[in-house]
Amino acid sequence: MFSRSTILTLAVAWVTAILFLTVGHEYVTHPPNAAVAVGCFVLILGAIMVAAFGVVRHAEHLAERLGEPFGTLILTLTVVVIEVVLIASIMLGPGGSATIGRDSLFAVMMIVVNGVLGLTILLGALKFGPQRYNMEGASIYIAMIAALSLVTLVLPSFLSSTSDGSLIPLQAIGIAVLSAALYIFFLFMQTGTDRALYLQPRPASSPAESGPAPTPSHEKVAARELVLRSALLVVTVLPIILLAHDLGILVGRGIALTGAPVALGGVIIAIIVFTPEAITAVRAALANENQRALNLGLGAFVSTVGLTIPAILVIGLLTGQPVILGESPGNMVLICITLVMTVITYFAPRTTAVHGAVHLMLFGVYGVLLFAP
Repeated sequence: MFSRSTILTLAVAWVTAILFLTVGHEYVTHPPNAAVAVGCFVLILGAIMVAAFGVVRHAEHLAERLGEPFGTLILTLTVVVIEVVLIASIMLGPGGSATIGRDSLFAVMMIVVNGVLGLTILLGALKFGPQRYNMEGASIYIAMIAALSLVTLVLPSFLSSTSDGSLIPLQAIGIAVLSAALYIFFLFMQTGTDRALYLQPRPASSPAESGPAPTPSHEKVAARELVLRSALLVVTVLPIILLAHDLGILVGRGIALTGAPVALGGVIIAIIVFTPEAITAVRAALANENQRALNLGLGAFVSTVGLTIPAILVIGLLTGQPVILGESPGNMVLICITLVMTVITYFAPRTTAVHGAVHLMLFGVYGVLLFAP
């Protein structure tokens, strides 16, 4: 458990966090030149990525012990915590971005639903042929994604209360409470009576495998390992939280100085947060675990829109920071195309390589529109 890679991950993450909590913070807020600012950004980003991969590694071990969908839930919920911290660091930083929540959510949708899932479907189908999955569970994911993404990213642009895609306090409170309540109910059902809907369907001729019953000594060892893995997960997440503020400062300053698209901040957050999870999903697809890849991809976005947006709205209400959620017309069209394509993909009995290629094409369109809206 305390392998060399685990010790190295903790050392890199915590040494970097302590460095920038002490002497390094001054170089972030008042860098003497551009080279120092870039160096600080690379160092912080590297430490956060190392820690993020460590988080995924511990979550995967927990997933093996707990089984689906609990293992995937641990990973996605941990990712949401990291994402909220990174968004809040930019949202409340010196630049005070009002659109960072919207930009991050849209980036997650395009990167995860089109990019990551498109790649997993393509690679899995090319290696194993058309792949099966649990259609009922996929339909629940799609229902959640359609309702929450349209309410949070599209609806605000058509409200008469405001003209900039923001929400008045009553609307913000209502959407935050209703979105969080729906997600909590979804979790309750997913881990309860609906749990079988998120498991890989077995062929009728293949009975479920049953291993020997665990002995009391094995149960004690397993419980101790769960506690230690959970503790390691928390200890690995903490440096990311501690470094998030300085990263937010550097991202905001870099976008302002280079004239890059403001939405690039959301893309950076999405890449930081979901790269380890994306690698896990690709590995699952290459291991013929299509359902696990689906749970990781669709589950990650459902967690993001179901928990991250309510958290951002609450932060905005408590701090007085404006939060703009309504998307541009072009992005709203891309959201609708993505939803339609996702329905077509996961309402087919099996996913094929062509389904994956179409999603990847949509991801490419997103990349083009990011720099040429």
